[in-house]
Amino acid sequence: MRKTIKSLFLIAGISISATTFCQTAKQWKVDNVHSSVKFSVSHLVISEVDGNFKVYEGNITAAKPDFTDAVIDFTIDVNSINTDNTMRDDHLKSDDFFNAPKFPKITFKSTSFKKKSGNQYELTGNLTIRDVTKKVVFGVKYGGTGKDAYGNTKAGFKLTGKINRFDFGLKWNALTEAGGATVGKEVTLNSNLEFALSK
Repeated sequence: MRKTIKSLFLIAGISISATTFCQTAKQWKVDNVHSSVKFSVSHLVISEVDGNFKVYEGNITAAKPDFTDAVIDFTIDVNSINTDNTMRDDHLKSDDFFNAPKFPKITFKSTSFKKKSGNQYELTGNLTIRDVTKKVVFGVKYGGTGKDAYGNTKAGFKLTGKINRFDFGLKWNALTEAGGATVGKEVTLNSNLEFALSK
């Protein structure tokens, strides 16, 4: 009987906490005009090629002003990939890489957003590319909040991290004359993101 009562109190406590979070949480939406989602990958071992995605959506739900309870989700349109070369972009959209016709979206859903020190955070979540979902960890620098000229409240973040493209099924490659990889396995992510508080 005591165990049953304890269980009921525990369930009630969880329900109250969830309700409180929903009532106090604020919604933030990425401001695409003042944001960028960029990546780079090595080419021929000797240099790097940069690229970005032009179309994406992102949302943050958080009740705490320091965002330590933030729930983050992000979606990227694969067909918006841009490396300033149409032939290369078309190759990246093909089945050798993203297979955009079959898997048109890249998604990320956070599982935690922890403050490490000062304005440095650690973002952990599940990243899905093609039909593969993997746990990833990114570093985030929180730039703070402020109001723009129109009175909108904005929050700024800079995300950095690396992933192995082979982990997500992007395994196309060719070897150079020296035996090195034409395209590197490791992809560096570097995104500046500005979110606007929903009214």
